[in-house]
Amino acid sequence: MVYAFKIAIIMNMKLSFLEDKKILILGMGKEGKDTLSFLRKNFPEKVLGVADQKDVKCQMSNVKIYFGKDYLKAIDDYDIIIKSPGISIHLPEIEKANKEKKLTSQTDIFFENCKGTIVGVTGTKGKSTTTTLIYQVLKEGGIRAHLIGNIGKPVLSYIHPPVEPGSSLFYPSKKDVFCYELSCHQLWNLKHSPHIAVFLNLFPEHLDYYKNFREYASSKANICRWQKADDFLIYNANDKNVKKIAQKSKAQKIPLKDYSNILKNVGIKKIPLLGEHNLLNIAAAIEVGKIFKIPNLKIKRGIENFKPLPHRLELVGTFKGITFYNDALSTIPETAIAALDALGDKVETILLGGYDRNIDFDNLAKKILNSKIKNIILFPTTGEKIWRAVQKEFQKKNYQSRDRIKSFFVDNMKDAVRIAFENTNQGKICLLSCASTSFSLFRDYKEKGNQFKKWVKYYGKT
Repeated sequence: MVYAFKIAIIMNMKLSFLEDKKILILGMGKEGKDTLSFLRKNFPEKVLGVADQKDVKCQMSNVKIYFGKDYLKAIDDYDIIIKSPGISIHLPEIEKANKEKKLTSQTDIFFENCKGTIVGVTGTKGKSTTTTLIYQVLKEGGIRAHLIGNIGKPVLSYIHPPVEPGSSLFYPSKKDVFCYELSCHQLWNLKHSPHIAVFLNLFPEHLDYYKNFREYASSKANICRWQKADDFLIYNANDKNVKKIAQKSKAQKIPLKDYSNILKNVGIKKIPLLGEHNLLNIAAAIEVGKIFKIPNLKIKRGIENFKPLPHRLELVGTFKGITFYNDALSTIPETAIAALDALGDKVETILLGGYDRNIDFDNLAKKILNSKIKNIILFPTTGEKIWRAVQKEFQKKNYQSRDRIKSFFVDNMKDAVRIAFENTNQGKICLLSCASTSFSLFRDYKEKGNQFKKWVKYYGKT
C-alpha cells in the first residue's frame, strides 16, 4: 500500500487572521471548552458560536449556543469552524465545510502560532508513553520542555497566554520545546508537521470513524507530510506501513530498527517498562535526546527514572496469591498480544472485549490458543466476536490448550473480577487487556481501569 502525499491550500490560522472572522466551535467536550476559553481571553468582545448535539451550559457573555439534532446547521453562518476531534469527518455538513476551506482545529491553530519547537508523536499505540519519555529526557537535559495535549496542559494555553500582574505565566519563545501527542483525529486535515516527528506504528484502528484503513493511515501520515529538509523524522523501520509513509517525507530520517542496541549505546541497564514493545518507545525518546545533543548520561537518567503511566500494563498488586495487571488502554488485538508476550506463561486469566470497531481478532485467537490461558472473561460486544474467533481457530488445528479454556460472558466489571478470583490459581496472573475500546460499558479506558483496580482491591480483602 502506497500513501501519496497530497498538495493542499494552507489556510491562515494566525490570531490576527481570526480576529475579524465569525468563529464557531463545534463540539463542547474538553477540547471545545479549552478553545472557547482561549478565544474569549484573546478576543474579549467577539461574539462566538458553540454547537453540540448535547445541551451546552455556558455562563460566558457574547456566546451563541446551538444544540440538538440540528446543531450542524449553524455551520453555514460562520467563516471558521473549529472542529473537535470526536465529531465525524464524514457528516455531509463537515465534508461541505472542509471543501469550502472553513474547517480547522485546535491543533492547526497551535501549529500556526507556536513560537517554539514542536516534537510530535503519533502511532496507533505507545503515543502517551513515548511523549512522556521524551519530555522527561528533555527536562533532564536542561531543555525548557512542556508536555501538552491529551496527557499535558491544553495546547492553546501556550499561545499568547494573557499574563496578569504577578502571574507565573510567561510568553513562550523559540527556546521552548513542546512534546505533543498527536492522535489520528488531531492529525486529520492538519496542514503542518512538527519539526521533529516520531512515528511509532500503524495498525487497523478507528475503523468506525474512517472509511477504511487507507484513510486512517493517510490521516496519520500528516505527522510527516509537510516536513521540510531541515526537519527530522524518527520512525519504526520494522513497521512496513510506517516505513512506506516515511519514504515520502522530505525530512532527515532516523530509522528505529535494533531497539536494544540503541538502549545499549547510551548505557541503559534498568528498563522501567514491561514488554519488548516498550523498547521502541524508549529508543524513540533516546533519538530525540540526541537531536538536542543531550549527553548520554542525562538521557540514561531520564529514561531510568521514568515512572510508567497508569492503565498501561500497570501492576495493581498481588491479592490472595493472584497478581493483577491493568492494561485498560489496550484497544486493539496487537496490544493484548504484546501484553501477553510481556507477562509470559503465568497469565491464566484475561479480560477481553468492548466496543466493536470492525477489527479482526484472528491473530489474538491464535495467541490465546498458544498460551497457558485457562479463563477468558468477555465483555460485550466484541467479547462474542473474540470467542467465535477462538473457536474458529481451534477448528483449524489441534490445539491442546483449547480443552482447558473456559469462557465467561459478563456485562460489568464487578462480576468480571469476582470470576477472576474464583477461577485463577495462586501464583498466576489475571490480565485486563481488552483488545477493544471501552465504550460499550465504560465512559473511557480510565473508568474501565479504575473499576478494575477498585474491584480487585475489594475482593482481595474479602
